[in-house]
Amino acid sequence: MSVADEQDARAVLEDLQATWVEMEPTDALRTEADRMLRQHALRAADALQLAAARLWARYLRGPGPFVCYDVRLREAAAAEGFLPCPVRI
Repeated sequence: MSVADEQDARAVLEDLQATWVEMEPTDALRTEADRMLRQHALRAADALQLAAARLWARYLRGPGPFVCYDVRLREAAAAEGFLPCPVRI
């Protein structure tokens, strides 16, 4: 990657950063991640990611798309009511 390409990529990332929401590791998030670990064959970081999505979905009208290429995480997300995207890997 050239220096110019890196600068372009960082500019895109900064633009995107203004639109995303970061979930802090609260007790509620940890509790939800623990539930995910007991119910699904997930790694700890994947459980935290799915738990954050699940908690965020409560503020919306329920689970929506979930972008993921990891098979175990996709299966767990689908079991939690999310629509895994892309549909095919």
